[in-house]
Amino acid sequence: MSFSDHFSAVAASYARARPRYPRRWFRYLARIAPDRQRVWDCATGNGQAAIALADDFSEVIGSDASAAQVRQARSHSRVQYQVFPAEATPLPDTSLDLITVAQAAHWFDLPQFYAEAQRLLKPNGVIALWGYGRGSFNPDIDRVFDHFYRDWLDPYWPPERQWVEQAYVGLPFPFESLPVPTFSMQCDWTLFDFLAYLRTWSGVQQFQRQRGFDPVWAIAPELQRVWGEPQRYRRMTWPLFAKVGRWQPDCLR
Repeated sequence: MSFSDHFSAVAASYARARPRYPRRWFRYLARIAPDRQRVWDCATGNGQAAIALADDFSEVIGSDASAAQVRQARSHSRVQYQVFPAEATPLPDTSLDLITVAQAAHWFDLPQFYAEAQRLLKPNGVIALWGYGRGSFNPDIDRVFDHFYRDWLDPYWPPERQWVEQAYVGLPFPFESLPVPTFSMQCDWTLFDFLAYLRTWSGVQQFQRQRGFDPVWAIAPELQRVWGEPQRYRRMTWPLFAKVGRWQPDCLR
């Protein structure tokens, strides 16, 4: 099965430059799961969420359709990495307490993925899809950041990115929805850290392919003007958005 691979080419930098999800988020997921035996972290990428889930679950399966991404994942005694697409897995029926998808569900063939999720979840099992948008620093940096995001990159974002813009509002979700507390992520970054993060964006990669130059390099002087000393750490904050639900087969309704 083919898939839209926007990240294999930057797998190593993706592993280094992407922000980390808060520990509180994973504790919340562990609390609402019916058991803490087996979880599937789908589209695991560099394994960030899979490693965090291993603190609370006995067995974590981290899968990705990109072998290049999986090669960058950190090892852990309770995490088993595999390469397969979200829509067709080798996992057995009713074998999972929890399915997680971090910053990736918008790339899936959702009807096929949801059918697979319903096959795999135990009764009362939980599925959690989450992501984050642009984030912010302070008004001066945010103005330059927004100019880059909108005016430079707008034509180059894949259409699926619109779901991220909408914080998954309206995304189909055939599960019993659960209330989600408010969570956010924070990172203290130098300007160089921030530029490395921008280079992992699918819109930046598409811009480079079509225009033949790196837009991050082009915007760097303007960012430095508002940033100040490049080695100075500044805090970026991203609100998380999520869809979390419970699988209730017809026999339990």
